[in-house]
Amino acid sequence: MVISFTCVTPEELDRAEQDPEWARDFLWKIDELRPDNPEAYLDKAWAGLEFLLGEADEPLEFLMDGNPIDDEGSLFTWDVESVRATARRLRALPWERLVTHYDPVRMTEEEVYPNIWDPEDEDEPEYLKGAYETLVSFFEATARTTSAALMSFSF
Repeated sequence: MVISFTCVTPEELDRAEQDPEWARDFLWKIDELRPDNPEAYLDKAWAGLEFLLGEADEPLEFLMDGNPIDDEGSLFTWDVESVRATARRLRALPWERLVTHYDPVRMTEEEVYPNIWDPEDEDEPEYLKGAYETLVSFFEATARTTSAALMSFSF
């Protein structure tokens, strides 16, 4: 199960909400249409990030904070204001503060997806750090252009 975000215009967001099939096709073509379009591929790190954000009292639930637009629960919209608000929240939370909540034992006990947390692996938080930096970058870039976002959840 992976999550990714793609920057879209407010008009594209409106169209996606009206026609999820159009949105799916559009997401396949976006790299070709706009090669420099901001995107964030979180891979399987999304649940680990949710855990850290929740522990830092900055909860973000990717599958709850977005607006689902399809019956499968695989496409979500984030309007311009949601993007701006998320960018502000993430900007105010540096990785150095977030990583203090990394607890591989508890994450394993709570079966935080993808359930790979190893207390012996000192480099493991780097996986989450890279995903967090990607997420922060995406929301900042998208907010700067007064854009919205489509989030896809693949399972």
